[in-house]
Amino acid sequence: MEAAPSLRRRAALLLLLILLLAVAASRLQPCDAASGFCASKCGVRCGRGSAACLRTCGLCCEECNCVPTGTGGGQRDECPCYRDMLTAGPRKRPKCP
Repeated sequence: MEAAPSLRRRAALLLLLILLLAVAASRLQPCDAASGFCASKCGVRCGRGSAACLRTCGLCCEECNCVPTGTGGGQRDECPCYRDMLTAGPRKRPKCP
């Protein structure tokens, strides 16, 4: 009669696994920056930049729906929303690359 406790353990582990997957999936945030407009614009903006540049640019692009052209700060006036985003905290710095 040891089959019943073993079956219960398996069912409990399966339920736990399903719950963990559900929690993990709920924490994922969809990011449009990986496709379409933002991906192409940020790819140009960040050039050979780091993944952090692409990620930050993508987040700024999603919020502002625009990205300045070029790879530097020279054209930042093309997108005031992107230009004016600042980091949180006491020392405000430009958020978008």
